[in-house]
Amino acid sequence: MGNGESALRRVRACIAAAERARRTDEAQPVRLVAVSKRQSAEAIRALAECGQRDFGENYLQEALDKKALLADLTLTWHFIGPIQSNKTRAIAAHFDWVHSVDRIKLVRRLGEQRDPALGPLNVLIQVNVDDETSKSGAAPEEVGAIAAACAEQPTLRLKGLMCIPRPGNTKAFEKLAALNAALPEPLPDLSMGMSGDFEPAIEAGATIVRVGTALFGPRH
Repeated sequence: MGNGESALRRVRACIAAAERARRTDEAQPVRLVAVSKRQSAEAIRALAECGQRDFGENYLQEALDKKALLADLTLTWHFIGPIQSNKTRAIAAHFDWVHSVDRIKLVRRLGEQRDPALGPLNVLIQVNVDDETSKSGAAPEEVGAIAAACAEQPTLRLKGLMCIPRPGNTKAFEKLAALNAALPEPLPDLSMGMSGDFEPAIEAGATIVRVGTALFGPRH
């Protein structure tokens, strides 16, 4: 068994244990997104050969280069990094999911630039649950307006909320889950939890976890 396969098995086992420990039996199975930024196309291919299908990238050009090298594989690509307005056209064209939408301007650009023939782009609203000025993310009180803007774009499908809290702040997961539960129509997905904290995130209601180091080892 290769290192990638053994790491994938360990992470999946931890996810399964956390699913059993979470507070509701009605939650959907957790989607594992392998965060492959600064990892090689060969490393992604090796993990894909072990059955991993969802990969997350932070940097557009790096992602497009690797996507081209892996075009023979059927993979689901998630853009999880901060979005610059001049990058929305390429993101709309080349990704299946976007986790980091945090303002109405981005919603409109992605919606207008998504080719309807590709099917709807799955969108998550990034929320700044720690109220840190240095971090991306919408303020909790802005979520409703951004969600309404998504509903006006037929080429977008609003799937849920995402957060990147301070290290060790697992209470942020409960805060995001509570914010979602308080929406007039709660959304199906919560993208929260990374290599060091995905288990408490799942217990708090995460349906998507973004795991890099635990799968690939340290970034290069």
